[in-house]
Amino acid sequence: MRSSPKVASAALVLCIVSSSFSSSALVEPKADVAAATFAWGQALGEDDPEKVLPFDSDDAVLWGTLSPTVRSDRAALRDYFVIAFKVLPGLKVAFGDQLIRVYGNAAVNTGYYTFSYVKNGETKSLPARYSFTYVKHGERWLIVDHHSSAMPSTPR
Repeated sequence: MRSSPKVASAALVLCIVSSSFSSSALVEPKADVAAATFAWGQALGEDDPEKVLPFDSDDAVLWGTLSPTVRSDRAALRDYFVIAFKVLPGLKVAFGDQLIRVYGNAAVNTGYYTFSYVKNGETKSLPARYSFTYVKHGERWLIVDHHSSAMPSTPR
C-alpha cells in the first residue's frame, strides 16, 4: 500500500508535535521539583526554621544529617532546624547533581549537597547525600520525606 507524500508529511508532523508535548510534559514537572528543591535551599540559608517549614507537608518526615532520630511531626521538624542553625551557624547549602523522577503527583529527588557554615570564624563544609520525596499539593511540590546523611569517606 502506497501513501501519498502529503499523508506521510502530515504523519511526520503529527509525530513531532506529539513527541514535543510528551517531552515538555515530562520536563516541566522535573523543572518544578528542581525549583522547589532550590527554593528549599535558599530558605535554609535564611537561618530561620519558619522559612524552611513551609516546604514540608503537614505529615512530613525528616531523617536529618545531624539527627540520631527520625522527626515525624511539625514540632520535631522545627526543633531539628532550631538545633541545626545553632550548631551550624551561617548555614548554606550548594546542590550537586540531582536525579529527579516524577510519578504523577509524586516525585523523588536524589543527589548530593554540601553544607557550609562558619565555626570560630572559619568556613567549614559538610558534604552529604539526600533523598527528597515530594507530593504535589495544588500547584506546589511539598516534601513528605527527607533523608540526609553525611557523605561517607572513600574506602581505601
